[in-house]
This record gives sequence, C-alpha cells and structure tokens, in this order.
Amino acid sequence: MSRWLQLPLYLGLILAQCVYVFHFWVELSDLIGAIFGNASSLEHILDAVAIDGALRPTKLSESTIMLVTLGLIDVVMISNLLIMVIVGGYETFVSRMNLESHPDQPEWLSHVNASVLKVKLAMAIIGISSIHLLKTFINAHAYDMKTLLAQTGIHITFLLSALAIAWCDRIMTATQQSQREHSEGH
Repeated sequence: MSRWLQLPLYLGLILAQCVYVFHFWVELSDLIGAIFGNASSLEHILDAVAIDGALRPTKLSESTIMLVTLGLIDVVMISNLLIMVIVGGYETFVSRMNLESHPDQPEWLSHVNASVLKVKLAMAIIGISSIHLLKTFINAHAYDMKTLLAQTGIHITFLLSALAIAWCDRIMTATQQSQREHSEGH
C-alpha cells in the first residue's frame, strides 16, 4: 500500500504540467502579438530572449523568432517528459490504468516498464539539452568559451549516459531472454 504515497507526487507533476501549458500560451500569444505590432508583447519577447551581459535585441528578427520558437519547443519537450514520468511512472509503480483498449492509449505505454521508462526519459533529456545547446550556439557571441565548452560537455555527458543506460538495458534483456530459453530447454 505504500506505493499510493506516490500519488500526490504525480498529482503535483500534473500541476507542473498545467504551469507549462500556461507558460506556453503566454509566450505564444506574446509572439503573435509582437508580430502584429503589440508593443508590450514585443517587450516581453525581447526580454525573454535577452541574455545577461549581452546587447538586448531591439526588434523582432528572424533570430528572435527562432529563439522564442525554440523556447516553445523546449516547453513541449519538457511537457512530453512530464507525461512520460506521470503516466509511465504511475502505471509502473503505483497502479494499472487499464488503457489497453482505449483509443487514446499512447503506443509506448503498452510495453512500459522501469527499464523502458529510463531509456525514454534519457532520450527526452537529450532532446531538451539539444534545444538548450542550440539556443546557446545561436547566441554564441554572448557567451565565453568556458560556458560553451561546459554546456557542450554536459550535453555529451547526457548522450554517454543514455548510451550506457540503453547498453545496460540491452544486456539485461539478452540475459533474461537467455535465462528463459535455458529454463524452457530443461
């Protein structure tokens, strides 16, 4: 029964998901407002893409639109990560959701377990890290070499960690398959 202590944690993540949805719509509406000439929307967008210590943009440019769009993609990817943790974690660690015949069941949920969830989460984190690294490289002139190298090193660490997790998962799956075949043979 202690597994039900995790339910408030998943409910909290759902609330965090709501915050991300709100943030997404605020940013998107300000981007659209800025395109149509709304001064306060433009100020918000320029503040959102401004980097401390660098020259603040003064107008809506292709680079600014790209940075805001990358921010929106980042929010979507973090939301996807939240969904994987909420649904996959609840299904794996708390209770079955009985979605097998539901038309909206995510494809990956039919074969979710702790191992699959770890690999999917690692891939989502790499995607999020990639967006952040791309945003940094777009504004590379505003960062020192130490920051660029540190962010690249962190991203490479995420990549290597995901590869290690996937490799360990493959070894465990092969070992379990071999044990099943061995026990069926006797």
